[in-house]
This record gives sequence, structure tokens and C-alpha cells, in this order.
Amino acid sequence: MNSHTTAVAVSGGIDSLYAAWLLKKAGHKVVGIHFITGYEPVRAAHQAVSPSPRLTLHSESCRVAIPAMNHVAEQLDIPIHIIDIRDRFEAEVVSHFEKAYRDGLTPNPCLLCNPTVKFGYLLDVAESLGARDLATGHYVRTRTDENGGLHILKGEDPFKDQSYFLAMVPPERLAKAVFPLGGLRKEEIKKEAAREGLTSFAKGESQDICFIQDGDYKAFLQSRPGFAMEPGPIVTPDGTEVGRHLGLHGFTVGQRRGINCPGPYPYYVLALEPEANRLVVGKKEDLLSEACTVTRLNWVRPPTEDSFEATCKIRYSHRGSPCRIELDPSREGATVMFDAPQSAVTPGQGAVFYAGDEVLGGGWITR
Repeated sequence: MNSHTTAVAVSGGIDSLYAAWLLKKAGHKVVGIHFITGYEPVRAAHQAVSPSPRLTLHSESCRVAIPAMNHVAEQLDIPIHIIDIRDRFEAEVVSHFEKAYRDGLTPNPCLLCNPTVKFGYLLDVAESLGARDLATGHYVRTRTDENGGLHILKGEDPFKDQSYFLAMVPPERLAKAVFPLGGLRKEEIKKEAAREGLTSFAKGESQDICFIQDGDYKAFLQSRPGFAMEPGPIVTPDGTEVGRHLGLHGFTVGQRRGINCPGPYPYYVLALEPEANRLVVGKKEDLLSEACTVTRLNWVRPPTEDSFEATCKIRYSHRGSPCRIELDPSREGATVMFDAPQSAVTPGQGAVFYAGDEVLGGGWITR
């Protein structure tokens, strides 16, 4: 039996619900934590619902989460703390997301959130509640070697693996994390949860970007104070103007749709140049890159050499490419040289390095 307290980040979805159920079944003392980010849908009916005695609301704004957390607490019979982190989430995640688009980048907000919010502030809250570790519903496996070293591995389910999103989290934080779902597959979890009578409050899968309810990031950005659409030229690599765009934030490297410029061949976005407000387009083959530059490196397993081979994923959906990594003298950045040219290497995305199934670390693509 494990008698120590484990905090679980609960959302109302089936993954975190089942993770908490597994831990409780294994004998852990489980306490749930749910954050209010300010981007939850607010319904008048929710404000009238009374909280379960198992819920602790840390502010009046937390009432928006009462229906979902009542549903979780009553199924699991666990205490749940609801905490308002709107200001922190805005500063650490949303504002950086917006700034990245202003700078002509394509950000991944989950890579921003995990080091600062989920395994940053959330872990601090867990420890303040007396928890020894923090569990989440990530599909990630872990292993501890004979020397006590932590290894982060891809999840058993190749379609749900989320190891990519943990590459920017400092290893001392990951050492306090627990991932009960890492060795399971999603369909298996659905069947077992149904067998145990566990049901999620949320319908369907979670959204790609949790703070954009309908998935329309362009409309979200345009709704932000001071974020103005600025039309500008669309040019080919030699500087020839072939059209006009309505705002660089509507484009990302590799995009074809929405360019709407006649030409001798289909145009693809090659680069965004925010200083000149120019969109550079060209042929599909022009998207291929033999190398990229990565900065602000974080290592889960620090390298022992300044030059080594690995596999690099340049975005979450990327299958990964064999490469050689050459560290800068400062070891804060690196040049990644691909064994074969890769298409649409996108500034602002995370480059994550693997040795087989193991996450070595990662950094941010600058060019």
C-alpha cells in the first residue's frame, strides 16, 4: 500500500479521472486540484449549483467549475481544491502565445504551460497541500535507473503519446511527477472506466488549445486588445510582390490554403517577416531544410558530448528525423543537422530530441 498523499490535476475529462481512480485503487491518499484560467465557458446555471462538501473553493470565481468538480469528487470520493490562476495563466501562457504571433512565430502553448503552470505552480500548490508528488493524465512512461536517474519515455499508446510536451520541463520537477496512464492505451482506458462506472463531465476529447473554445486562433488574436490586422505584401524569395495578405498572424510556415495568389505553381508559405510585414511564399520544395537552430535548451538527460546523434521531432505531429546535434559553446543553444531534409521547420515550435523512446530534452526553433 502507498499511504502518502498524491495530488492529481483533474479537469473533468476521462483521462485525469481514471488516473486518480488508479492511484486511489493502489492505496494513495488522493487530493484533486483544478485550476480556473479565465477561459472556461460561463453559464448562469453553473452559478446556482451548490458545491459538494468535498470541494474547497479558494475564491468566488471558482464557482464556474462546481458542476464538473462535483461530478469528479462524487465519483471518486476525494477532496478537490479549485484555485483561480487567471493572472498567472495570462502572464505565463496567453501573453506569450500572443507575443509569438506578433513576432511572426507559430507557438505551442502546451510547451509554454507545462514548465510554468502544470509542473511549476500546480506542483507548488500540490506540495503546499501536503502531497509528495503530482499526477496528471499525460500518456507518458517513466523509469528510474539504478543511480536514481529519471527517464521519460513515450507512452504505450502511439496515438496518444504526450512525451513531446514534457521536454521543456526541468528534470527536478519531472522527478516529482506521476503518470498513471503511460503504460495504457486510450481504448483500454475507456473500456475499464465504463466497467467501473466512471464518466467524464466533459464531452469528447480535450481541445488543442484549452483557452480558445472554438479553435479559431485567428479570431481569438483579433479579439485581444491592441492586436490589429496589418495588411502587407506577399513576395517570392527574390522579392517579387505577387499579392497582399490581411495579417501575418493568419499564416504559418508550410501553409498553402488562404494565400489566394495566382501563380505559375502552387504557393506555400516559406517565411514570415514581421519587421517588414512580409509573407514569403514559394514552391513546395523550397520548404525543405537541412538544419535548424534551437535555443533555450532544457535537458531531461543532459548530454555528455558536445556533438551527438539523436532523433528530432520538429512539431508534435512530426514522426521524427535522425539528426546530429551540435551544441553551442554556451550549451544554451544548438544546431540540428537532419540526416534528410525536413519540410516546414517552423520558428516558434519546439524541437524535441529522443534516443529511441526516451526524451533527452528540447528547445525552441528560431530558424
